[in-house]
Amino acid sequence: MKAETKTHRANREDGLGRRVVVTGVAGFSPIGNDWPSIRARLAAHDNGVRHMEAWDVYDGLNTRLGAPVEDFSLPKHYHRRAIRSMGRGARMATRASELALIDAGLLDDPLVSSGRMGIAYGASAGEPDAVADFGNMLINKSTDGLNANSYIRMMSHTAPVNIGVFLGVRGRIHTTSSACTSGSQGIGYAYEAIRFARQTAMIAGGCEELSASEAAVFDTLFATSTLNDTPEATPRPFDADRDGLVIGEGAGSLILEDMAHAEARGAPIYAELVGFGTNSDGRHVTQPDAAMMEQAIRLALDDANITPEDIGYVSAHGTATSRGDIAESLATRAVFGEDIPISAFKSFTGHTLGACGALEAWTAIEMMREGWFHATANLENVDPECAQLDYLTGDGRRLDCDYIMSNNFAFGGINTSLIFRRWR
Repeated sequence: MKAETKTHRANREDGLGRRVVVTGVAGFSPIGNDWPSIRARLAAHDNGVRHMEAWDVYDGLNTRLGAPVEDFSLPKHYHRRAIRSMGRGARMATRASELALIDAGLLDDPLVSSGRMGIAYGASAGEPDAVADFGNMLINKSTDGLNANSYIRMMSHTAPVNIGVFLGVRGRIHTTSSACTSGSQGIGYAYEAIRFARQTAMIAGGCEELSASEAAVFDTLFATSTLNDTPEATPRPFDADRDGLVIGEGAGSLILEDMAHAEARGAPIYAELVGFGTNSDGRHVTQPDAAMMEQAIRLALDDANITPEDIGYVSAHGTATSRGDIAESLATRAVFGEDIPISAFKSFTGHTLGACGALEAWTAIEMMREGWFHATANLENVDPECAQLDYLTGDGRRLDCDYIMSNNFAFGGINTSLIFRRWR
């Protein structure tokens, strides 16, 4: 065991906070809803991007590309009354959280409703159709289409609230509606709630449902891919020939738990969450700041009490936008040097916005456990303006890692970095 690992373990056990482990995982993504399915698509370089024919009706929308979750349904106990306050994003989030609790062996445990389990979960926004219903009221001066659940579906905290009501969770709720860092902040704030003994366990993650309106957000910035006839060829993070991002959807839920509690009940443990860093640029809403990204990464390393040399792999934010890719690569190089292995999950799923932090953390954990790390799809010619790094291409790579890092960066200049330790 490395000296840094020993130091980390000693500090946690000497009173600087409880140790936090991941005991359950589940999710829905454009390339599969379980790790074996996702793993197969990653190995085959088979992305989830599709030509969205339904978007052809929108005049002025340049992109027609999206990455939908294609195999999602709810079991019978999600009856009409139970889901009437849920949009698609909240339904995916609630079902993913239920499955994660089953995976952790906690679904019927008294802990869930004891007040000692909470939720930290987010999305960029509530259900787009509900937002449209209120827009109709303002434009047409009519409340036609509004009902008692319209606001519940529209509100930014619709996912964690619906998770809590459906599953009977009575602990604290952190609503992390911070665009692309909604999922990663959810995981980070859940970690802090357990580490500092405010909760024993947390449901953490993020979700997003696919909508032409969210594609339009980036389309107006000329940041979307328009390779509408070749969806398999995009997005292309870090590639010189990239032409923008693709919007996706999904939900990812992790069960975080106090390590002592998890071990006492004989829980399965996927990994230990050992570091979290988050900050904000304080400079510009849409132009990323490499220096502040670097600081967020260093904050996570400091929190974990390890050095850059301990990190064996970085899961990149990797949106396939010029400004974002370049800034992220410069920040990563500044901390780790040019030899750090790195790849981007969004090259397969598109940008799942509120869900990406959770889906990418889950995937990185599974890869660390297996010792195989996916390549970045469609990365053939690294942009010379991006910093030199060990970009994974081809068939991916076998790596033996004790620590991996997952980074996400959002509109508003919000930066996050998570560090997971392999559980032996």
